[in-house]
Amino acid sequence: MSTPELKQRPHSVTLRFLAAPTDVDVTGIVPAGSVLEWVDKAAYAAAVGWSSSYCVTAYVGNIHFEDPIHSGDLVEVTASVVYTGTSSMHIHTEVSFSDPRELRPVKSSSCLVIFVAVGEDGKPTPVPPFTPGTAKEITMRENALARIEIREQIVASMNDQVYTDEGTAERVTLRFLAAPTDVNWGGKVHGGIVMKWIDDAAELCAARYCQQETVAVFSGGVRFYRPLLIGHLVEVEARLVYTGNKGMHVAVHVRSGDPKTGEMQLTTYCLTVMVTRDETGTAVPVKPWIPVSEEDKRLWQHARDLLAIRANAPGGYTPIHMAKESDKLVHPSPSSRCAGCPPHKMSRLPWPMALTRSGSC
Repeated sequence: MSTPELKQRPHSVTLRFLAAPTDVDVTGIVPAGSVLEWVDKAAYAAAVGWSSSYCVTAYVGNIHFEDPIHSGDLVEVTASVVYTGTSSMHIHTEVSFSDPRELRPVKSSSCLVIFVAVGEDGKPTPVPPFTPGTAKEITMRENALARIEIREQIVASMNDQVYTDEGTAERVTLRFLAAPTDVNWGGKVHGGIVMKWIDDAAELCAARYCQQETVAVFSGGVRFYRPLLIGHLVEVEARLVYTGNKGMHVAVHVRSGDPKTGEMQLTTYCLTVMVTRDETGTAVPVKPWIPVSEEDKRLWQHARDLLAIRANAPGGYTPIHMAKESDKLVHPSPSSRCAGCPPHKMSRLPWPMALTRSGSC
């Protein structure tokens, strides 16, 4: 494909619409699952526009849900291709909203979504290379490249885990048939719909644990292993694996299969962080979850390992409660802290020691 043809090819798409009353959940705000569905649709439009091919969602990176979106807000979801591989497209998405009477946009969330172009045979097909043309596009490409190694570490860590009935933590499983209304443009279940199911299950699991209404503040490592078909039986299993001071970390597995055979296969996996809020909308502390079985302890440490990995990503940070743990290990008392102390680093504390520490997030 010639350079002039590539320059004419759109690499960015913006969806603009009003959040509808039907988009709001029982907490009075648009849930994270709906935001993820919007993100997936915008990213899909950008991927198709660039590749001129049908595309499938492969991965959704870390997305933090900041200010809540309400019914009637004017929402903008912008998706831009920032890097291309052989058949993959790394797409930066940003969600913002505003009161339509004021038009002062507020950023709600952003993340990186990876789509893969597929041909009529269902196999990956090459996409045109994207060359950044501005300083901002170059920076976004570099951020996407920097996240590749981080993502590989996250996927490897998640793949190493085994979940069995030996776990004692709060767990819920939703079961239903994938409906015709869940279909995407390729005849399979839309990736955004799957992420909405994930949010529903994580919210229920966290609510049962803390006995209060909960909302998602983060979803990460959403990995799509295989397509989910219309009419298949779907199981969405959510299990609590870790608590910080305020966050409840919930691992979610989505499985599906032919209801006539009962054989289920893993289709999607991710980890979501939920919080509960006070009447002002501020996240409040939750009771700590104490691991009991060996599996509990292993998954508890796994959640901390993921936090440590993500802290090294562009824009990543160390959660306050873990930074304080590291600080206490390095400096047992305030008087012993040196003036030239280096920044906090993530610590891999044995689970009993870490449980005795406290933090504020």
